[in-house]
Amino acid sequence: MDAVDLGELVVRRVRESEADALVGIDSVAVEGDRERVASIRWWCQQGLVVVAEGASGLFGYCVVEYTFFEQGFVTMLMVAPSARGRGVGRRLLDAVAASCETQKLFHLNQRLQPADAAAAATSWVEASRPSPRP
Repeated sequence: MDAVDLGELVVRRVRESEADALVGIDSVAVEGDRERVASIRWWCQQGLVVVAEGASGLFGYCVVEYTFFEQGFVTMLMVAPSARGRGVGRRLLDAVAASCETQKLFHLNQRLQPADAAAAATSWVEASRPSPRP
């Protein structure tokens, strides 16, 4: 698929009705992974998803949950294949870090290697707001 013009990129909360659109840009879900599709629908229902949207539609999404020692944890970061390498993922991570409810936001840095082996490392960023949780 050719790269698309991202135009003005907006990062916002997903609407529950956009779950099918997220399935369409998720390279795992679009291949028929039913568990991923169910997870996307659940994340949307729970209001855990932030999306990156351009003039022609959604280009990526990020899921943040607070189940990792009650700290923010990026459960999923997905960018549509046609928009990869153009800063969409960074914009999503910056947005969730700025709105994180805890002092730290953990995420897994992962790059797929040619043989599908994953090189991963856990890291965290300081969130911009102090934790409201006790």
